[in-house]
Amino acid sequence: MSDTPPPQITFDDFQAVDVRVGTIVRAEPFSGARRPAIKLWVDFGPAIGERKTSAQITRHYTPEALVGLQVAGVVNFPPKQIGKFMSEVLVLGFPDEGGEVVLIHPGLKVPNGGRLF
Repeated sequence: MSDTPPPQITFDDFQAVDVRVGTIVRAEPFSGARRPAIKLWVDFGPAIGERKTSAQITRHYTPEALVGLQVAGVVNFPPKQIGKFMSEVLVLGFPDEGGEVVLIHPGLKVPNGGRLF
């Protein structure tokens, strides 16, 4: 990551990124990944449905502990092939002091599919 500030964007640019909340309904180790990762299935509510992804989050999370956790994800990126697995959503997180991902999640339970604003 660069220490230089990113260029300013417009509100329309921000609106183009569709960030929604969803609940992890299934999680399992991604045994074929080059770097340790976990496969996730996230329920984004009736309008979007369930989407799958993989995330390199093994430092702070186990598959068992992730089920039931609400997370934020970008739902309007095109699918991306990751090894033999097709990722359909980008779950969001911040780096800890060692650069490992800490997932973003709401402090209170909210309805799945809610959009970030």
